[in-house]
Amino acid sequence: MSEQTAAADKKEYWRWQENTWVDPERDWRKAGVVTCGIDVGSVSSQAVLVCDGELYGYNSMRTGSNSPDSARNALQGVMDLCGMKLEDIQYVVGTGYGRVNVPFAHKAITEIACHARGANYMAGSSVRTILDMGGQDCKAIHCDERGKVTNFLMNDKCAAGTGRGMEVISDLMQIPIAELGARSFDVDEEPEAVSSVCVVFAKSEALALLKAGYTKNKVIAAYCQAMAERVVSLLERINVEEGFFITGGIAKNSGVVRRIERLLGVKAMDTKIDSQIAGALGAALFGHTLMLKQAGTAKAA
Repeated sequence: MSEQTAAADKKEYWRWQENTWVDPERDWRKAGVVTCGIDVGSVSSQAVLVCDGELYGYNSMRTGSNSPDSARNALQGVMDLCGMKLEDIQYVVGTGYGRVNVPFAHKAITEIACHARGANYMAGSSVRTILDMGGQDCKAIHCDERGKVTNFLMNDKCAAGTGRGMEVISDLMQIPIAELGARSFDVDEEPEAVSSVCVVFAKSEALALLKAGYTKNKVIAAYCQAMAERVVSLLERINVEEGFFITGGIAKNSGVVRRIERLLGVKAMDTKIDSQIAGALGAALFGHTLMLKQAGTAKAA
């Protein structure tokens, strides 16, 4: 094997784009209340800064080997960008599966509630049904006009129909994960979905389809269809109301999203904000509300 071939084999096709941003038109030093939400997920971690109840900045990155370090690194990434220190933040809320292991959090709130609150901010008060497609699970959430959860369901603990499942297919096909959505539509005809809902067996089936003469694009299309069907079966159990919004990294995959829309007969709402930060954004907004309540209580006393 040549050195060039070996290098290609080691390429991490699954690695999605990490993202850090702060609002260039705002100065956090002029804010009355600065709060932070930290979402430590199984695959990705996000830190979001909110100034006076408005999104100011965020950092979205790969989750590391442990939750405390992932929380610290996510927050440090966005603080470095805007020249902030931890002591400048009045309230921190942890969420996600690692929420109880955010060492500097004042409170931990479930990701169900945080995604609903974040979606309400990102797409407006008309959001009623939220699909959170995370790294290792999927959640279907109903909320009211304030972003308060009224009902939810989640899939079993299996990577099928999640971000991790798509990462496995990306590596298997040796195609960058950001290209999978568009490539899934570059087929002569729409294939049937892969039959297995298990990532391990779906991977074996994908290899079998390649040997049978399927192009890589056709295999990707079959897997995107399988993910969409699995997710839609969850949504149908909770019933999709008008105002459908998708959060999480898979929301960036048009191959899955458009197939979900096709199966449901409903178009997902758009947003200019990174769909992957919804949980951390909701956590930061909860922090803002809690901070105001504390200040009101102290003032009343």
